[in-house]
Amino acid sequence: MLPSDDRSTAGFDQPFALLRSCHARMERMDALLLRLIEHVHTNGADAQAQQAATTILRYFDRAAPLHHEDEERHVFPLLRQQADEDEAAWLDRLEADHRALAALWTILRVWLQLVQGGQAQSADAQTTEAAAHFSAMHAEHITLENTRIFPAAQARMRAAQIAAMGQDMAARRGVRWPTG
Repeated sequence: MLPSDDRSTAGFDQPFALLRSCHARMERMDALLLRLIEHVHTNGADAQAQQAATTILRYFDRAAPLHHEDEERHVFPLLRQQADEDEAAWLDRLEADHRALAALWTILRVWLQLVQGGQAQSADAQTTEAAAHFSAMHAEHITLENTRIFPAAQARMRAAQIAAMGQDMAARRGVRWPTG
């Protein structure tokens, strides 16, 4: 049931590659969440379910908020400065998505903590619906960022801005970078 917790080879010197890599992990965590709902319905909150819940909680409690902050600190403001009408609408939507995803996460988190503690029963309708919406929203959100937003931002950033973005991302994660 559990995917490997592989790490991308992208580093803080390539912040957009790192953001895309985070998107891939996010999609894997969404898929794991949906499988977990089925697993708990069939098998209860067994050891495998508890491990999966721990993995999902760790990712969406730690990595995902940092990822959203990366976008809101470095990508969205830069694009807003020179956004055309379409880009401005996309940015409004993405910022609203971040808020909606956070609200859905609060619903999902409660059930996942019960699973983690071995106490959960099958997910109720609200949790199942929230998980489906959470996953679908991420899929659309990620597609827009990967195909439109990141390329537009990257094209407008100078090398020094990209380096500063990577340094800030590393610092907020407690990573010394550059290491040299």
